[in-house]
Amino acid sequence: MQWLLLIFITPYIYLLSRIYKSLTQIKYYHSQSIPGRFLSIVVACRNEEKNLPVLLRHLSEQDYDPDFFEILIIDDNSNDKTSAIASGFEGMNNLVVLQNSDRGKKSAIRQGISVSKGSLIVTTDADCRMGKSWLKTIASFFEENKPEMIILPVEMEEGMGFFRRFQQLEFLSLQGITAGTALRGRPVMCNGANLAFTKEVYNRYSGNLHDELISGDDVFLLHGIKSDPGNKIMWLESAEARVSTITSETLSAFFRQRARWISKAGAYKDRFTRILGIVTFAAVFLQLSLLVAGIFNPVYLWVFLAAFLIKSSVDYLIVMNTATRYGKRQLIKWFPLSGIIYPFYVLLVVISYFVPAEMKK
Repeated sequence: MQWLLLIFITPYIYLLSRIYKSLTQIKYYHSQSIPGRFLSIVVACRNEEKNLPVLLRHLSEQDYDPDFFEILIIDDNSNDKTSAIASGFEGMNNLVVLQNSDRGKKSAIRQGISVSKGSLIVTTDADCRMGKSWLKTIASFFEENKPEMIILPVEMEEGMGFFRRFQQLEFLSLQGITAGTALRGRPVMCNGANLAFTKEVYNRYSGNLHDELISGDDVFLLHGIKSDPGNKIMWLESAEARVSTITSETLSAFFRQRARWISKAGAYKDRFTRILGIVTFAAVFLQLSLLVAGIFNPVYLWVFLAAFLIKSSVDYLIVMNTATRYGKRQLIKWFPLSGIIYPFYVLLVVISYFVPAEMKK
């Protein structure tokens, strides 16, 4: 009778298998056009005096005509030298530095876009790094396909120790789901660290980004655009279009970030996103429940082991596919240990979300 509990994991296996199938059909993009569209790169940042100089250097080295793009740095009420560093960066005549007249990333992005000159907006973060052909690849893809939104790849930089490798593996899984659902025409996620969309479509849907929530400037825009079947949302598979970001340095910072991510889940209106979230949480909750039940009845430990192996099999396929595409197959050796820890990690993130803000300091 206990084995019938495995039925509750079948929706997860079904949905993730469909996502994996889409990943096996992914096609690498090779630029076929010479772009000449004016782009606006919008970077909202707060207290980024350490990261900003490196980002600006990478942007200054783009092999895209500087007369065809601008960089808008919006300082979101920093109390360090972020604004001074941006304003003092030399060798870039296309750099504009603004002060957020309100508070929060959504407000900062909105302010930057309101004064932008480009018809195509590209967002990234101060702690991101990109190759020299980043802008050219994005612009070429847009010219050839004319989507309203382009979801772009993000990777985490290499780091030592299991903590950082766990973050990389989890992020590879999220990137796999991001790409796989987008390729199926049912995108559920995107990352504002590397995202492109038309200014026209942003102005059309930016009024419902849930400013009361600290997170979600990217996903709520995605869901708004997705709500109209006439809009085209595409995934761009290209190493040249990929950006890298850094891992969290401490456990507290890591859990605070993940708690911010789940804080917006209750405001999701996209049906498929909600279904995938519920199915995923159910699979994780089943594992935890079986493990606890196994303390009182050893039979449940065997059911837990079966559930763990079944779930891990499809997770492995998605992570392996993404790790291979991103040149990070060396991380796969950490997958078994990460899989064991993952259910407890999800539980801790949920607990962290409900911990009062004053206790997190």
